[in-house]
Amino acid sequence: MPNKIGAILRGLKNMYPQAGCGLDFAGPWQLLAATILSAQCTDQRVNRITPVLFARYPDPPAAARADREEMMEIIKSAGFFQNKARAIIGAARMIERDYDGQVPNQLEELIKLPGVGRKTANVVLGNAFAIPGITVDTHVGRVSRRLGLSAWSDPEKVERDLMALVPEKDWTEFSHQMICHGREICKARQPECPRCGLNDCCQQGEAGGEMGNAPWKK
Repeated sequence: MPNKIGAILRGLKNMYPQAGCGLDFAGPWQLLAATILSAQCTDQRVNRITPVLFARYPDPPAAARADREEMMEIIKSAGFFQNKARAIIGAARMIERDYDGQVPNQLEELIKLPGVGRKTANVVLGNAFAIPGITVDTHVGRVSRRLGLSAWSDPEKVERDLMALVPEKDWTEFSHQMICHGREICKARQPECPRCGLNDCCQQGEAGGEMGNAPWKK
């Protein structure tokens, strides 16, 4: 497995040398709010919403006092806007009350905030605080199973498996690269195996047998 992990890391780095966070942000608060908005929404759409949102609510104290109806109107195009507005305002109030207005930089504290799970917490840790974390979204989970890095569908179990396999210093970059790979090549319905740089490492792609026999084709 160490040789396989090394090959996967090299392959991902070759394919996605510039991979990084797709959300526009300045500081932990903006990234936290943007990541909450990004659930079931593209980064591109979030990036169109956040300039207005952050101009109106630039920090947790401002967001803590937000009018929920007004915030919902600003973020409406992100989908699930009622829940997202509630989560952003609730997180801001808790940050102001319990953390002196500063977004905490520990996973255990971040996941106490409304609307924040391990995925969002690891995005914030890795990209706002430079604390390594593995972000498991649907892309990372799918690619991990196809590569044989994890057999689980539960994101936390996938995260634990990847943490045991990938060097800690690479966790954040690896997450970005896996997300890029899932979006661009290892797609859910029609993976583009012929142009994949990880075929030699893959259990289910062309190196693993006929595409017609792959589980996602059945």
